[in-house]
Amino acid sequence: MTIELTTKDGHVTITNDVIATVAGGAAIECYGIVGMASKNQLKDGIAEILRKENFSKGVVVTQQEDEISIDMYIIVSYGTKISEIAHNVQSQVKYTLDKTLGLPIKAVNIYIQGVRVQAD
Repeated sequence: MTIELTTKDGHVTITNDVIATVAGGAAIECYGIVGMASKNQLKDGIAEILRKENFSKGVVVTQQEDEISIDMYIIVSYGTKISEIAHNVQSQVKYTLDKTLGLPIKAVNIYIQGVRVQAD
């Protein structure tokens, strides 16, 4: 699915992969996030951390009429407050997509796929 925008300068098409990549980049900058996880992982109970070029595998963009909803699969750092991290990610993703792409977002759903202990 794509989003079609018409501006005074012409026509713009935004794919769901672009939305997912921007959302993943915004989420990974939040404190307490170790990385993005694949929505299809959980083989052997191990969450794999995705690289930057694969953020779209950890983000699902759904579009119904003019409303966009985003499901994000993340891995958080041990010892952080998960509810605060989820709220921060939701706020950051909504703000970034609104400012970067001009898209209003109906919902950002967060799914915690794992907790990682940082080795020093």
